Amino acid sequence: VQLVESGGGLVQAGNSLRLSCSASGLTFDDYAMGWFRQAPGKEREFVAGVTWSGVNRYYKDSVKERFTISRDDRKKTVYLQMNDLKPEDTAVYYCAADWNKRATMTRQFRDYEASGQGTQVTVSS
Repeated sequence: VQLVESGGGLVQAGNSLRLSCSASGLTFDDYAMGWFRQAPGKEREFVAGVTWSGVNRYYKDSVKERFTISRDDRKKTVYLQMNDLKPEDTAVYYCAADWNKRATMTRQFRDYEASGQGTQVTVSS
């Protein structure tokens, strides 16, 4: 299984970025997909997730009104649209895959079977 993130960069506060995570080596639509982030000196945290069916989506409270997760099963890709970025969103962002065909999903990174190398997002004030 390989997950490759892209789309990170340096932006000013208030601007937008769209992260992509391309998957290979797995039956993509059997997996719930999550985005996590880790800022310097902080623990990795759940940001957003989408179930295998794409029906249910979950968000960290602080990003709920600004970020949108989506998936394209034909392209084996999950996206994270991030709007109105804030300096506190600065972190390395990781996507992760959890073999899970339930209607709910875990927010614990340790429960995911695979993750990518991450992409840096830096938001300047």
